[in-house]
Amino acid sequence: MVKNQLPLPPSYDPAKVGELRMVKYQEIAKSAKEWAGKHGIKPAASDRFKVCLMPIDCQVTFCFPGAELPVAGALDDCNRTADLIYRNLRWITRISPTMDTHLYFAIFHAAFWVDEKGNHPDPMTMISVDDQKSGKWKVNPAAASITKPAGNYAGLSRHALHYSEALAKTDKSILIIWPYHAMLGGIGHALVPQVEEAIFFHSVARSMQVAPEIKGGNPLTENYSVLRPEVLDGPDGKPIAQRNVHFIETLLSYDAIVILGQAKSHCLAFSVQDLLNEINSKDPKLAKKVHLVEDCTSPVVIPGVIDFTKQADEAFANFKVAGMNIVRSTTPMDQWPGMQLD
Repeated sequence: MVKNQLPLPPSYDPAKVGELRMVKYQEIAKSAKEWAGKHGIKPAASDRFKVCLMPIDCQVTFCFPGAELPVAGALDDCNRTADLIYRNLRWITRISPTMDTHLYFAIFHAAFWVDEKGNHPDPMTMISVDDQKSGKWKVNPAAASITKPAGNYAGLSRHALHYSEALAKTDKSILIIWPYHAMLGGIGHALVPQVEEAIFFHSVARSMQVAPEIKGGNPLTENYSVLRPEVLDGPDGKPIAQRNVHFIETLLSYDAIVILGQAKSHCLAFSVQDLLNEINSKDPKLAKKVHLVEDCTSPVVIPGVIDFTKQADEAFANFKVAGMNIVRSTTPMDQWPGMQLD
C-alpha cells in the first residue's frame, strides 16, 4: 500500500468480479462504518477539495461475457474501479454512476425497423439516409405507438429520416442498430455487483448519497453521452430532447472530475467530448479538472465485425491536448496532477 492510500477492506474479494450476486447491504454497511472509524475517514461534506467520480455505464450488459453487448476487458476494468474507490475513498466526495437505460422500441433497436418483407435488421446493421430513401429499411408501423400522438406513422417516418440526416452532418455519421441491451428492469441494466458494492461502501463510509444519472430513455434518439442525446430536434424544429444542464453544472462545480467506465469508444468518449464542449464554451482552463482513468475503460471490439480501438485512442489523445489529465488507477489519487487533497 502506498502512503496515504487506504488498504483494501476485508469485504472486497477481486475473485468475485465475475459473479452475478446480490450485494449484502447490511453486512457491507456494518463493515464500512467500522472501516471509517478505524481509519479516521471523515464525512464527505467536510471535504475542502471536492472530487466527483463518474463511472460510466459499469453495467452487467456491457461488462459480463455472454451479456447483451459485452466490452472485452470490462470486468478487469471493474475490478480496478473497485480497487480505486476503496484505496482512495477518503478523497472521493461523491460518486455519480451513469446508467444506460432502454426499452424495446427505440430508434437504435431492431424492433424499430423492417424491410419490405417485415424482417428486422440484424444487430450491428448500419442504416443510412440512402437506405431509408430507397426503402431498404423503413420504420416498423408497430413502433408508431411510441409517438405523440400515438399512431402517427408518417410523422415517425419523417423523424427517422431527419434523424439519419442529422447524424450525417456530424462525425457520428450513421445509425447503428445495437443488440437489445440495458433493458430497464433486467439484470443487464444493473451495475456490476463488484462496482455497486464499492459504491455502496463509499456511501456509508463517507456519509454521502450516491447520485446515479439515468440516460437513454428517449426512444427517438440515441444517448451515448450522459450530457446530451445525439439529436435534440425533430423534423419540424421542435425539441425532442435537451442537454442535461443540471448535471453539467453539477460536474463543473467540483474541483476535480474523475471519469472511467464503458465504453472508451462510445458512451465514455461521447460524454467526455460533450463535457469538453461545455468547458470550452465557458473557460478552456477548466479542462484541467478532468481526470480520465485509462486503465479502467475499454473500447468496443467485436471480432470480425468492428473495432473501435483507433477511434477511442484518438479521442483520448485529443482530450489530453485539450488539457485533460490521463491517469492510471494504480497511481494514488493525491499524486494525480492538480489534486490538492488533504
